[in-house]
Amino acid sequence: MTLRIYQTEAVEGVSRALKVHRRVLLQAPTGAGKTMTASHMIQSCVARGWQVMFMCHRDELVQQTSKTLQRMGIDHGFVAAGYPKDTRAQVLVCMVGTVGKRLDRLPVPQIIFTDEAHHAVAGTWRKIIEHFPSALIVGLSATPERLDGRGLDDIFGALVPGPAVRWLMDEGYLSDYRAWSHAPPDLSGVKRRGADYDPAALATQMTDAHLVGDAVDHYMRICPGERAVSFCVNVDHANAVRDAFTAAGVTSASLFGESPKEERRRVLAAFRAGDISVLTSVDLFGEGFDLPEVAVAILQRPTESLGLYLQQVGRVLRPVYAAGYPLDTREQRLEAIAAGPKPHAYILDHAGNLARHGLPDDAREWALEGRKKGSAKSGGPGAKVCANCFGSNPQGTKICRYCNVTFILTPREIEQVEGELKEIEREQVRTSIASQPARDARSYDELVTIFMARGNADPAAAAEAVWRTMGQKITEGQFIAACERVAKERGYKPGWAKFKARLRNTRNMKQRAMA
Repeated sequence: MTLRIYQTEAVEGVSRALKVHRRVLLQAPTGAGKTMTASHMIQSCVARGWQVMFMCHRDELVQQTSKTLQRMGIDHGFVAAGYPKDTRAQVLVCMVGTVGKRLDRLPVPQIIFTDEAHHAVAGTWRKIIEHFPSALIVGLSATPERLDGRGLDDIFGALVPGPAVRWLMDEGYLSDYRAWSHAPPDLSGVKRRGADYDPAALATQMTDAHLVGDAVDHYMRICPGERAVSFCVNVDHANAVRDAFTAAGVTSASLFGESPKEERRRVLAAFRAGDISVLTSVDLFGEGFDLPEVAVAILQRPTESLGLYLQQVGRVLRPVYAAGYPLDTREQRLEAIAAGPKPHAYILDHAGNLARHGLPDDAREWALEGRKKGSAKSGGPGAKVCANCFGSNPQGTKICRYCNVTFILTPREIEQVEGELKEIEREQVRTSIASQPARDARSYDELVTIFMARGNADPAAAAEAVWRTMGQKITEGQFIAACERVAKERGYKPGWAKFKARLRNTRNMKQRAMA
């Protein structure tokens, strides 16, 4: 099984990083094939005679990892409850909890792979890593930060970034989507627990009969019969949502991390077979749940965590290709998705998470240091900026008080009419992005996106100029990557990006000569 180009680049990036750092984190969006990429690295480790451990924290992830290794022809054993134990195997697929109880009875690994590595700071994960100080560590995560936005630089020494979600969609490696949302529910009276909402208090708010029934009504109207996962607040909330779907004649079931292993396997098998249409849960399917046929994410748990939100919506972005179609080129993959049973995914947001965190394919730049304090919320600026005159207006304003232009509805301000979900159009997103002040951008890539949305003739150069005024610099590679993104979206010739890079180098040389 050959790797895709971006997966090969990821393997090479991790290999280079491991020559300098003993603990490296590989970031790639949900559905990009992190386990497959890691399996190719494991093949190389096996060829060197290394002892390998692959760490998971859920039974479903153990099963999926084992299946991937089998497809690759990699023999392996298990250190996980309910699986045959063979610690003599060169490659061990492990459950974190089981390994934590048997550390002194396991062979010392040369390398440890940790799935969903944003958990690596937790007690047992960290205990395992520190018990094997000589082992190289390769973490895998779609969202490389703690759920509260803090970074992972106290565990990992280097971050290898993967491709952007939008690029994967445009290349036919992920499904595109349609999204419906409305104004976030009023959570002003809901108390907090740490960086997020208190589950018990949040469940009381979200289990309102209207909100639960509203989710069923919209599913029946927008995507009836499609397999869906509803992300709920707690067990009682998930059961209430399940009962509402069942009462409407939709086959549904609830499943939780505490459910007996055999029950989980039975329900998931029925869901995969199509005998169950809607699964309701709390956190069980937020990570590592690999079922491409799931087409609908029903968001019913408001969260301040960008990572949790992206893990949830990522569950439905895996593509389903029509049988018999070649998949060698971008055009063939997109055609196979369009002809398949899931031409696009659906996101039904009853929690206001799209307004808080943006769209799944928004440009995001990850760093081991996490997000700066005050940027944990990824919604738009507090004031509404007019795209025509750039005047600052109070939120909720419908007509600019400076130039009288009527505001276009944006995903950060969805009008709520009796709980009605409104579909979000991509042009609305572009208008919203264009109106954002450049000074509020948190990265060079975000600046490029803003200037592209504004129609700037040279977004990469304009973004660099602003980024420099903030005391920041970019590399030539970052500039070229930005130019390539501009060229692709605007249909410029292949050599345009390199031409712009040469102009930049010439300009910089002249500036240095004059200094």
